[in-house]
Amino acid sequence: MTTWMRRVFDGEEAKKVEMKDKKKKVEFTLHAEDKLKRLVKIGVTKERVWKVIEKPEKVVNGYYGRKIAQGLLSEDLILRIVYEENEEEIMVVTVYPGERRRYE
Repeated sequence: MTTWMRRVFDGEEAKKVEMKDKKKKVEFTLHAEDKLKRLVKIGVTKERVWKVIEKPEKVVNGYYGRKIAQGLLSEDLILRIVYEENEEEIMVVTVYPGERRRYE
């Protein structure tokens, strides 16, 4: 993880998700936190992000060694989660909706 991406948690507990028989802590960059605030009106929450990371419909490779997990958001939209992963944790870089037909 790059150090500039670290999220400071002011006492907030990080969620752990099951990844290939191992629990990993999931943290969010400040950018990802801001995106979640804006996307809550279409049903994107931390809980939804955790579920998609745990059981994605599809995972593709992104730039700079990052991964992109995809999960269904609605009939026409998918949720795409860009993250970095190491042995102990997952750092969510950004979250965004995309047209389902574009990424199938």
